Amino acid sequence: MVHRKGRRRKVKTGDYYQGDVLAFFEGNPQELRLYEVLVQRLEELIPEGEIRVQKSQISFYGNCLFAAASLPVRRKKEWPEHCLIVTFGLEKRIDSPRIAVAVEPYPNRWTHHVLVTQEEEIDQQLLDWLKLAYQFAQEKGRKRTGGRRGRQ
Repeated sequence: MVHRKGRRRKVKTGDYYQGDVLAFFEGNPQELRLYEVLVQRLEELIPEGEIRVQKSQISFYGNCLFAAASLPVRRKKEWPEHCLIVTFGLEKRIDSPRIAVAVEPYPNRWTHHVLVTQEEEIDQQLLDWLKLAYQFAQEKGRKRTGGRRGRQ
């Protein structure tokens, strides 16, 4: 995956991207480790993807945003103390006990949030969902741009 800061600047993993990630997860070493495992597995699955570290989330892109990793801002009482939120969008709702929250912000666009507390939870099922989200975002980007790349 290519790591980006801001809109257009490509950076390598060892460049300031790593510093941005460390700053994002400052004081959250367990969540940082979960994020590192997630990125490693996503790089194997979607090597052409891009990553952007932003203020409230770390975003994963193909032609369009397909997933994000974040820390809980407003933690629900029943949520674990330490978790990484993995968010992805699909055209249909997934009914699974692993989905902490699913919302339909507009027709045929479901945003799913999965709470990850252990490395083992970054498993084939989650990766399959992320791959579907990537494919959905790629198709959505092609429809919007008439076949051209959605972002530059």
